[in-house]
Amino acid sequence: MKIAFTTKTGEMIDMHFGQADSFHVWEVGPEDAHYLETVSVGEHGSDEEDRISARANILSDCAVVYTMQIGGPAAAKLIARKIHPMKTNVEVGLRESIERMQEVLRGNPPPWLRKAMNKADAGSFMDED
Repeated sequence: MKIAFTTKTGEMIDMHFGQADSFHVWEVGPEDAHYLETVSVGEHGSDEEDRISARANILSDCAVVYTMQIGGPAAAKLIARKIHPMKTNVEVGLRESIERMQEVLRGNPPPWLRKAMNKADAGSFMDED
């Protein structure tokens, strides 16, 4: 599953969701994890709603977003797109967070995480005949 991180350097989860200019995206599974890309937010209007929407759009194929802080409206917009926000509240090592996620994936993941893991496999109801 794809997980995005708010990070300045790629080492720590150390940014507020709304202030991140880019997100580091990783593919994380129970046994393997690797860096995929850094996606940039760019300029998307001057109001908060536009900025939140722009971030949610570029993260649409991610299942989880790890961030140090996130506001309620931004979290709600991610959840509406079936992206689970994970708030750390303090600076946390990115690799350490990935390793903890992998431990959970190898065990018995909670229902929300099982849904997130299947996000890429879940087709739209529009695909059904």
